[in-house]
Amino acid sequence: MNHHALPPLGLALLSGLLIPWLLVRARWAQQVPRLGLAVWAVSGAVFAASAALLPAQLVLSGDSSHRLADRALTLQFPTPTRVLEMTGRECLAFSLALAVLALPTAGFVRELLRARRARMRHAGVLRLVGRYDPALRATVLDHDRPAVYCLPGRSRSVVVSSGAVDTLTTAQLAAALAHERAHIAGRHHLLVAAAEAFAAVFPRLPLARHGGTAVPLLLEMTADDRALRRCSRDALATALYALASGQAPREAFAAGGPSAALRMRRILTPHRAGHPVLRGLSTIAAAAAAVAPLIVACCSIPG
Repeated sequence: MNHHALPPLGLALLSGLLIPWLLVRARWAQQVPRLGLAVWAVSGAVFAASAALLPAQLVLSGDSSHRLADRALTLQFPTPTRVLEMTGRECLAFSLALAVLALPTAGFVRELLRARRARMRHAGVLRLVGRYDPALRATVLDHDRPAVYCLPGRSRSVVVSSGAVDTLTTAQLAAALAHERAHIAGRHHLLVAAAEAFAAVFPRLPLARHGGTAVPLLLEMTADDRALRRCSRDALATALYALASGQAPREAFAAGGPSAALRMRRILTPHRAGHPVLRGLSTIAAAAAAVAPLIVACCSIPG
């Protein structure tokens, strides 16, 4: 076995197996959801790059393999001239790497297009049955059950049911609207599409399986934190309670939903951000140290 395949193999195991196992058991990820989302996103990128490098390194041998390892570790990309001068074996390795990268990329684009079509259809229905309220800067839909949700992307809009307008206080409604606008401003639909695409391409991979459920929850908590800049904890928590049973399209972000109870408990239990961040960084550093022996071994073996 080509020893230059050890670093991508170690990074694939680290990002695809070990880090997800640590993340789903870590409390700090929900206390600082933006850091947790960053770790999930970086893990996905590292796994995709490692999975692309691994078959390329298995095909190559000798100097070509060593050059690829050096370029990958220093993040150097080949020049167009170097690409034109590649040998047949190097072209095969390059094609394998591109093919592996194409799988999650195509899945991401497909998921974006599917969700966009669904949101546009729903936006068309809203234009027919809803009415825009300039005071709320939202579309009001006649429905007795309290619900607040948003459609991100090009058809961005916030939707409020008449039941929510009648049930929620002014402060609670403002908190729910701030939560939904945080989803739109943060372009959270892109991360959801990436997580769903990864889960579709690598269904048995712990990174994809756990990330498919963890990422949407962390996005809701991130939107909660951003909404708390404009509203009180009590207003947001009671709004979530009132909206917990509200319905929303699959492609939308809803202020309530099945995660409302967990998020209410988190909102009403304030924490200091410093210690969770330190615990998170320590977890990441400990996981990264696990792959260091493979990289050292690769660099210490000649050829």
